[in-house]
Amino acid sequence: MNDKLEHVTEENSSKEQYSLNDDRRVRVLSPGAMVAKRFFRNRLAVTGLAILIFMFLFSFVGGVISPYEEDQIFYRTDTQYKEYAAVIQNKEYRFTSAGADVGFDSIIQAQMVLAMQQGKDSFQWKDVDYKVTEEGENFYSISTGGKMIGITFKDIVNLSQEGTELDFEFQYNALKAFTNGEASFKVGSDTYQLDAEGNVTKDGDDYAFVSEYIIQAVMSDVFLSRDFKEQLLATIGEGKDLFEFKDTDGETYEYRLSYDASKVTWSVRQEKSTSVFDRYSAPSKEHWLGTDTNGMDMMTRLMYGGRVSLVIGFIVVVIETVLGVIMGGIAGYFGKWVDMLIMRIVDIFYCIPSMPIIIILGAVMDGMRVDPQVRMLYLMLLLGFLGWPGIARLVRGQILSLREQEFMTAAEATGIRVRNRIFKHLIPNVIPQLIVICTMSLGSTIITEATLSFLGLGVKFPFASWGNIINDVNDTFVLTTYWFVWIPAGVLLLLTVLAFNILGDGLRDAFDPKMKR
Repeated sequence: MNDKLEHVTEENSSKEQYSLNDDRRVRVLSPGAMVAKRFFRNRLAVTGLAILIFMFLFSFVGGVISPYEEDQIFYRTDTQYKEYAAVIQNKEYRFTSAGADVGFDSIIQAQMVLAMQQGKDSFQWKDVDYKVTEEGENFYSISTGGKMIGITFKDIVNLSQEGTELDFEFQYNALKAFTNGEASFKVGSDTYQLDAEGNVTKDGDDYAFVSEYIIQAVMSDVFLSRDFKEQLLATIGEGKDLFEFKDTDGETYEYRLSYDASKVTWSVRQEKSTSVFDRYSAPSKEHWLGTDTNGMDMMTRLMYGGRVSLVIGFIVVVIETVLGVIMGGIAGYFGKWVDMLIMRIVDIFYCIPSMPIIIILGAVMDGMRVDPQVRMLYLMLLLGFLGWPGIARLVRGQILSLREQEFMTAAEATGIRVRNRIFKHLIPNVIPQLIVICTMSLGSTIITEATLSFLGLGVKFPFASWGNIINDVNDTFVLTTYWFVWIPAGVLLLLTVLAFNILGDGLRDAFDPKMKR
């Protein structure tokens, strides 16, 4: 009997009704909790949120833990052939003046050649008589008033020793002796020996040599030794295009010759190990995504580029939101002529061709060489200033419908100030719509920034953004060969914008009370 009474008591207690304020009643979710519940049921929106979290961690945390700096340049030792010397096989007459004040100018030189071609030994120019003397084969001198003023020749006198000079008197006597087959000649008190091959010696030491070739170093501070010139000419005589030579520093270098038949010239290039930018290095253990055209680590540049793109996107959206909320809130609440004035301003901003203006201002900043950091600030201000009308129109439309609600009538009846009515009672009710539109605007802003940077009008070097990283792909060869330069940046840009759009759609669905999901 007692067991039966206890069972009845338990049944009665299970049917006990709780009061309305009893904590044991089923809890009703708050509006924020309901929005969160709807949002996290949307798997696509959660995926977008996860992608954005990864992007933020990749950009802001990755840049901190990366062992490299944003603008750190890497080098590699590369073997290159650099222009070293030039060889010309002389086929034309060349001229040397006896002095700077003797009047052996280009006109006199042309008259001299004309007289030589006509077989004359003299000519007259401006009532001055000039005498042309054949000193040897393809070697002539010109004089006036019994004084020699210059010579013309085809064979070239080259120095064999560094630190010596070839003055006019030496060239004249050396060429005269060579063309006439003499074994020696004198210049002042010095005597020089000359062999049949054109080698000039003094006291048994090489001093100069006569040849039909002109051999000149590309750099003015480089002296070409006699041994180098002989080996170079021997290589040309053998018809080869490659030779090695041990330089005065004890190192052996390789030299390549390329012949230009139209100019009868040889270009001599020296093989040298040079430290160069590690451009377009393939992905490796040190550089997971390789290096770019400036020899910078691509992974690090992507991290810092994401930071710049996201910061610009957020700051631009903040500027747009602040301006749009203020202008839209005032227009929606006051209505009448205030609404008409602000909406006409909005219409004007809609008619402004934003892209041409940005392009023009970008060109102006290029011309003024504005600092890249200041340029980035101007870009954010400009994009924010041009993008607020859409938010203003949204806020105005929402407030027009909300200001007639009962809670606004109560707020007005209690004497709350207009400013507080707008920003404490109306604007908070527009926040769900603002969150959605701002989230979706972030994606479009990042796309705009990337487009401008790709066109060279946005973020400038050395700062990185995903747009100017893709801008490095400026030709087909780089596009098809160095995929690691542009594909990662393009994928990150695509995923970020897509994630913002998915997140915006998810928030819109979560804030909509009519949604059943």
